[in-house]
Amino acid sequence: MRVATFVLLTVWTIAVHDSTPTSVRSGVYTSEQAGRGEAVYAQECASCHGPTLGGVEMAPALTGDTFLANWNGLTVADLVERIKLSMPPDNPGRLSRAQNLDVVAFILKVGKYPPGTTELPVAADMLKQIRIETPEP
Repeated sequence: MRVATFVLLTVWTIAVHDSTPTSVRSGVYTSEQAGRGEAVYAQECASCHGPTLGGVEMAPALTGDTFLANWNGLTVADLVERIKLSMPPDNPGRLSRAQNLDVVAFILKVGKYPPGTTELPVAADMLKQIRIETPEP
């Protein structure tokens, strides 16, 4: 019985990892998650990064060519970790992991990446498999 359970769990784990999208172009967040992220962004981020995510003074843009120059080829896990460690600047780490993921979903939405049917995963190892790439035209 234990061997069967182990085999089933191993097959399930492989299937889950194999089905994880490898790019933000693959619909890695939901519209609902981006909506929650928009609310968090408006309250916690817009004063520095601007209401349209275009950046203000020292705060970089979170969309467009400037964003892609910094993040293209990196992973969603990298972005989530950067937010966790440095945002908001007056109290880094204040936001919950769920809030950080929601804000990333909003950033992806504004960046013209398509929504999908599942939210960004909480597990860091799964986020490491999702690359940030230039949006498709």
